[in-house]
Amino acid sequence: MEEATIDRAAMGRLAKALAFVCGPNHPTTVALRAAAESGSERDIKSARTLFLRLKPGDRQAALAMLDV
Repeated sequence: MEEATIDRAAMGRLAKALAFVCGPNHPTTVALRAAAESGSERDIKSARTLFLRLKPGDRQAALAMLDV
């Protein structure tokens, strides 16, 4: 099964939502912002890993902000 990819613009929006939920200096927010800016595979993988390690409530809150 192939992993879903996320485009750089969506990562940037997710970083903004996560900055509101967790704070602008949270490691996951910083990683998502860096991945959105660089687009490198290493940055994207790191940001994805950190995002999946967040508390489920924080993840859901950030994703819900994107649905608006």
